[in-house]
Amino acid sequence: MSSQGFQQVQKQTQSLVLAPQLRNSLKILQAPAMELRTSILEELQANPLLEELPIDGISIEEQRESINENERDADTELDFNAEDYSVLERMSEDMREQFSQENSGKSYTSEDEERREHFMNSLTESVSLQQHLIEQAEMTDCSDQERDALLYLIGSLDDHGYLTETVSNIALTSRIPYGVVQKASQTLKTFDPAGIGTKDLQDCLVTQLELKGRGTSLAARILRDHFQLLVRRRIPDISRKTGTTTDDVQDAIIEIGTLEPAPGKRFAPDSNTVIEPDVTVYKDEYDEWRIELNNDYIPRLRISNTYKELLARGTLNKQEKDFMLERMRSGKFLINSIEQRQQTIERITREILQFQSEFFDEGVSKLRPLTMNTIAQNVGVHETTVSRAIANKYIRTPHGVFPFKYFFTPGFTSANGESVSNKTIKDMISHIIEQENPAKPHSDQNIVNLLKEKEIKIARRTVAKYREELGILPTNLRRRYD
Repeated sequence: MSSQGFQQVQKQTQSLVLAPQLRNSLKILQAPAMELRTSILEELQANPLLEELPIDGISIEEQRESINENERDADTELDFNAEDYSVLERMSEDMREQFSQENSGKSYTSEDEERREHFMNSLTESVSLQQHLIEQAEMTDCSDQERDALLYLIGSLDDHGYLTETVSNIALTSRIPYGVVQKASQTLKTFDPAGIGTKDLQDCLVTQLELKGRGTSLAARILRDHFQLLVRRRIPDISRKTGTTTDDVQDAIIEIGTLEPAPGKRFAPDSNTVIEPDVTVYKDEYDEWRIELNNDYIPRLRISNTYKELLARGTLNKQEKDFMLERMRSGKFLINSIEQRQQTIERITREILQFQSEFFDEGVSKLRPLTMNTIAQNVGVHETTVSRAIANKYIRTPHGVFPFKYFFTPGFTSANGESVSNKTIKDMISHIIEQENPAKPHSDQNIVNLLKEKEIKIARRTVAKYREELGILPTNLRRRYD
């Protein structure tokens, strides 16, 4: 019988460990302007030695020169072994309180408090789909058991407002009688918004027509009996099967188009984000290209003169001095990281401007294939640095606002030897389809032939792939009948 116990085993492994300062530097490089502002403001709160320059204050470069001499000697004495920073933290709080008292022009009155309360109470929060439906369920005249079933059904809806789970499964899971759940399901369909609680798109659209009193209309008949033909837009077939004209079918399709395919969508939280370009490229009055970095949302920082004077007096004990020197170095590192970020973005933008000059002059049709490795070599940094620097960032051009990654794209070589970006080809495909005859739309093979006439040779499956990425329907679904 073998004995069991613990053993010491020596093992050699390799791993990459990023220093905290390096991680912070990469975080600053990768963050877009709005996120960077939030991070800087957080650091301002945590580091009492940092302060934000006013709009008309001196530049970061100028103030760095002024503090370098004062800090040179301090840096040589830096020691990270301090254990208790409570003394200096209390000093920081006392100084901030004194500063606010000395610089406040007027006291905080009851009228100010009233205005603040009015402002805070005026803030509104959007109601969720579940909350909206629960309020209706609570006002519904039904039994307690049916109301419980309603609440269970409401909790089972997906983001579109569909009830994808079967009534029988819900009855088994909730341990509520099937008949009660079935009745509650029909009640839920009468709630606002119209079409809520239906099982799928077809049921949703039919229910909306029924609630409008249009349950026997041609639109409802098409939805009930010929839904697959409708999805494929086989208008002649629908006309023949319903015994109506193509004009009548077109009118019915227009009516169907007014319905809401996802009734729960308007209750979804607003996920729209504000896009603030980090760089603007424009031509000046001398017709020369200019690069302007967005510094509006990036606070301009410096080391506080008040704390520098405290350090220079030599009245602090070792504990306080250690803390201030550590915070000073942290603040200087943040300032340097922000400057490095801006310089890196500007250099990358300059290389993109030089490489994609035809795009900036003429538009998307002149976009050339470009890799991050090409820019990295020209800038003199690693490819991953370029990837971090352009992540989640946008550039404003004369042709619109584009993500930086838009300019990095594979491509093809045309018959005349020129490199053509795949985004340029997508733009050409989109333009070809916009100009087509709706009654005779181009097939993917026709598009291949048209591109070949422009000396661009690509496969039909590539055209189909790009068409799908553009959200363009296939030929049979684009066909329209007059």
